[in-house]
Amino acid sequence: MKYFSTKNISTPASLKEAVLSGMPGDGGLFLPERIPVLTPQQIEALSTMSFEEIAQTMAAEFLAGDIPPGDIREVVASSMNLDVKLTQLSEQMSILETFHGPTMAFKDFGARFMARLMSYLIKGNKRELTILVATSGDTGSAVASGFLGIPGIRVIILYPSGKVSPSQEKQLTTQGQNILALEVEGHFDDCQRLVKHAFADAELRQRHHLSSANSINIARLIPQSFYYAFTAGQLGQKSGEFVISVPSGNFGNLTAGIIAKRMRVPIKHFIASTNSNDVFPEYLKSGDYKPRPSGQTISNAMDVGDPSNLSRIRYLFDDDMDRIRSEISSWSFDDMKTREMIGQIFKRYDYIIDPHTAVGILGLEKYLEVHQSTLPGVVISTAHPAKFPESVEPVIGEKIPVPPQLAQYLKREKLATPMSIDYEDFRQYLIDTLD
Repeated sequence: MKYFSTKNISTPASLKEAVLSGMPGDGGLFLPERIPVLTPQQIEALSTMSFEEIAQTMAAEFLAGDIPPGDIREVVASSMNLDVKLTQLSEQMSILETFHGPTMAFKDFGARFMARLMSYLIKGNKRELTILVATSGDTGSAVASGFLGIPGIRVIILYPSGKVSPSQEKQLTTQGQNILALEVEGHFDDCQRLVKHAFADAELRQRHHLSSANSINIARLIPQSFYYAFTAGQLGQKSGEFVISVPSGNFGNLTAGIIAKRMRVPIKHFIASTNSNDVFPEYLKSGDYKPRPSGQTISNAMDVGDPSNLSRIRYLFDDDMDRIRSEISSWSFDDMKTREMIGQIFKRYDYIIDPHTAVGILGLEKYLEVHQSTLPGVVISTAHPAKFPESVEPVIGEKIPVPPQLAQYLKREKLATPMSIDYEDFRQYLIDTLD
């Protein structure tokens, strides 16, 4: 399958080119030339399949023809051996727990798949591949874990100083080996801007083989589509269509859901639930996209003021606002409402959620209220609450047990290099480090 830029469909790239370059040279984002469609038989079989079996089926639809079947199976088996759980809280609301991986966040799916796929694609390459990744929290830790120790690949993570949780910072700054962390004196959008400028720097890219592990890389989105299909299977055929609320920041997770729906996974409607960084809800209301600097919230992984994947969403809907609104609703919620929801869910169900999941539940409840819907509703729970004790514990009045895979990082020493938001400083760092 070929992949093309959202800015220029006339210059298609191979899977290897799309994944290893991360972004097209024209500043757009890669999308597959066609989104494969699952057969009715495959959709019906979802209810009897394990998550890994679903991942194998869907990955083959994208990778067949570029990678031999046996190698596809190996990439998927070594990366998608993760637990996904659908927990029903009420008659109409279920929580899709995607945080049971090594860094306790949904981004383990994309990072692990991408690491194994890139490792396969660079076999025989003489030049080292350098991964540049901007993070507002969980992406950095997942990428650090997924790529740790992989030969021929170096990872440089940019994160905003003081704007990730302490546990997230420890996860992304304590790995060592081939993982380097830059503590940027700015916001996530500054980190993302530095990465994008580096990809647009022709001289720099000629000197060094650069790629991305953010959701701007198509290899991040493909595996995230798998758990939307798993959700449909877990709900069962009797549910038919369902609505799903996606805590949204850079909108990669939502874009993966749209891809899953285009593959015929029976999703009725998406809710893009955001925190007070409400660029997307405002875009849906007005039709005008007005990016702005992000503000800091307790759901920090969603603190994005210029979401990259909006360009993919607009392309997939032919930039037709009516079509976008017909499939996606969006609301924003501040920290006060987020904390209230954490408390309500704990009181109602004795179930502990993190701030991002709370925003997702707020979005689902808003949709069900506005539309008087009777369809099953699912919220994607993107991170374990133990990663945010400073926000959750005061609300529920209890200590959250720290899982072993998180506790191991908290005792390690932080290793990070300070970085300004000036691109020339970042560029010089790359030259000094990579030359």
